[in-house]
Amino acid sequence: MSEPEVVEGIVDEALPNTLFRVKIGDDKLVLAYLAGKMRLHRIKVLVGDRVQVQLDPYGGRARIIRRI
Repeated sequence: MSEPEVVEGIVDEALPNTLFRVKIGDDKLVLAYLAGKMRLHRIKVLVGDRVQVQLDPYGGRARIIRRI
């Protein structure tokens, strides 16, 4: 099985239930949720933060795996 694609983006909007709208590239917005390790260690993500997201190969939600 292939590795999921990991890209950088900027948090554009914070939504309820630890969901975020992340801007990837110039024009693409994806809906992303916080990874379990980030919830476990209580890492805060705010609007404007640069993050690494792991894209779903089927086009669903992305997962925020690291704050840069």
